[in-house]
Amino acid sequence: MLQPIAPMRALLRITLPRAPAQQCQRLLSTARNTHTRRPTPGCLSPVQSRQPLVQRRFKFKTVEEAKSRYRSGPFSWKAGGLFVLTGAGLLWYFEQEKERMHRKRIAEASKGVGRPKVGGSFDLITQDGKPFTDNDLKGRYSLVYFGFTHCPDICPEELDKMARMFDIVQAERPGVLVPVFVTCDPARDDPAILKEYLSEFHPGFIGLTGTYDQIKAMCKAYRVYFSTPTEVKPGQDYLVDHSIYFYLMDPEGDFVEALGRQHSPDQAAKIILDHMKDWKGQLKTA
Repeated sequence: MLQPIAPMRALLRITLPRAPAQQCQRLLSTARNTHTRRPTPGCLSPVQSRQPLVQRRFKFKTVEEAKSRYRSGPFSWKAGGLFVLTGAGLLWYFEQEKERMHRKRIAEASKGVGRPKVGGSFDLITQDGKPFTDNDLKGRYSLVYFGFTHCPDICPEELDKMARMFDIVQAERPGVLVPVFVTCDPARDDPAILKEYLSEFHPGFIGLTGTYDQIKAMCKAYRVYFSTPTEVKPGQDYLVDHSIYFYLMDPEGDFVEALGRQHSPDQAAKIILDHMKDWKGQLKTA
């Protein structure tokens, strides 16, 4: 009975040491299978999902180009020039708009409710003896001045100024402005006297005269102060006290702005031209 057991032990001694070798082979085979197995989409390992980082570099032909780029920084001369031009354009626009709104407020202030109206209807005659009314001024701007031909100094100075203003406006907007001189002394300023007097200043001036009541009514409509001395003897010289303003009227016969002695001819002409630019309607020409 002991003999069969001995060969079995010998067999176990031979087969048992081989088990670890077979186990190692199985482990190696499974490891190979895991490496050769294709990964499924969406299940990439962290190593496989990384993308190589590529550093962007500016390509310069010379070292001087690279230095100039880093020296100028993020702004260039073109960008700086464009910025300055844009800022200057916006500043000019806002200044022009500010002046336009100021002129609009001045023009509308005289038309406000509760303010006395400046201007109105009149019926006079010119230095040529022709009838002339307020309707003859409609459609164009008019510059109206009140004075008298025997004025020693103020009226000649203002009429010289008026001639200069008219020439400047006429050069830019020909035929759009009507210069009018209205006498405050109709007793001495008949049409013949007006024609001779105004010819010394400008051939384009229109002189107006009439009866004392007609002149008084027009001065009242334009809010013009004038005063002649009383008890004047025939042939006696005298002076007439009156307002010293140029009344700018729009094409509808409404008062726009009063230009005084504080305005130079160039300044006054610019004001007139600016108001003409603001006018939205059609302007007649002579």
